[in-house]
Amino acid sequence: MKILLLGKNGQVGWELQRSLEPLGQVIALGRAGADGLVGDLRDLDGIRQTLRLIRPDVVVNAAAYTAVDKAESDPEEARRINTLAPECIAAVVAEQGSWMVHYSTDYVFDGGGAKPWQESAVAAPLNVYGHTKLEGEKTIERSGCKHLIFRTSWVYSSRGNNFAKTMIRLAAERELLKVIDDQVGSPTSAALIADVTAHALRSAISGAGISGLYHLTAAGRVSWYGYAEFVFNMLRSYGVELKVKELEAISSSNYVAPAKRPLNSLLDCSKLRDTFGVHLPTWQSGLSRMMMEAQGLSNES
Repeated sequence: MKILLLGKNGQVGWELQRSLEPLGQVIALGRAGADGLVGDLRDLDGIRQTLRLIRPDVVVNAAAYTAVDKAESDPEEARRINTLAPECIAAVVAEQGSWMVHYSTDYVFDGGGAKPWQESAVAAPLNVYGHTKLEGEKTIERSGCKHLIFRTSWVYSSRGNNFAKTMIRLAAERELLKVIDDQVGSPTSAALIADVTAHALRSAISGAGISGLYHLTAAGRVSWYGYAEFVFNMLRSYGVELKVKELEAISSSNYVAPAKRPLNSLLDCSKLRDTFGVHLPTWQSGLSRMMMEAQGLSNES
């Protein structure tokens, strides 16, 4: 089997290079491309030509425009990458009869209520990023191609920029940190997303044909404040001396940003668990592992 991976240098893309290898030949491209192949989602013609040249059995699109605040002032670029590029890929995938894997976000919802969102819930994005990601999902579904779309949230890894790494840095620089306490979600490791992707893809192409939209996050819930508190407690347990002395909980209304964020980012993953028989570990489990790796520690007893 031949797999084309787009976005190889992102948090999820980096882990997918590992998880997809047992399934077949992986051709992994970053924005710069390689050997005349195009990996830049802004170049729609180049993406089409690359797909038709390689003729992969599976296209895994882990690339996206993820600068949520910047998207408010750069909607055309966000739409080109998050909507038009997936539409372009899906059209060629449908034409070739192959599979497409794509990643979306909890930001397609408005964040109301307290219950985790199901796939069938009405989407109502609050910002440009969410709108472009939702439209990207719809273009894939309309294409008729065989697909797996995974909505996820609060992604982190030891590679790239994310909330956990920002907190680790700020804890060494400031005595007081103010963190939002009225937004909740499930911190989800890029490694978990990649591993579940490989498992689900194997099941889908083996004949199960389970095409569709799925929610994929770690189990459990926490606020950004609780997330930061967990990170600091872990660091202290490793003997790391922190400059931060006080962690103050604030509401979203006290944090002004160009893009509005949903308060409830929880996703109901029961469809994924029931369909593919996967176990989703707690967010604490994955985060602890990432932090141990970041600190160069081992969990051996």
